[in-house]
Amino acid sequence: MYNVYVYILVMAIVTYLIRVVPLALIRKEIKSPFIKSFLFYVPYATLAAMTFPSILMTQGLSLAAGIAGLVTALVLSYLRKNLLTVAACACGAALVIEVLINVL
Repeated sequence: MYNVYVYILVMAIVTYLIRVVPLALIRKEIKSPFIKSFLFYVPYATLAAMTFPSILMTQGLSLAAGIAGLVTALVLSYLRKNLLTVAACACGAALVIEVLINVL
C-alpha cells in the first residue's frame, strides 16, 4: 500500500514540473513562427496519437466496424459537420457494420 502513495507523489511532481519548467525558463515572448506553429499543433497531434489506436482496436468490435466509424468521422469532419453529428454518425456506422458482420 505504501508504494501507491509513492507513485502518486512521483506523478504529482512530474506533472507539476512539466507545467512549471517552461514558465520558469521561457521569460520572453516566442517570436519564431516555426516554434509557434509547432506548439499550436502539439495538443491536436497528441490527441490523435492517443485516440487513433483506440478507434481501430475497440474492445468487442471488429476492425471493420472501427474502420467504418473512422471513415465516416473523417468524411463528415471534412464536410465541416458539427461534433455531435460526426460522433453520432460514426457510432451509427460502426454499429451497422458490427450488426451486419454478426448477422452474416
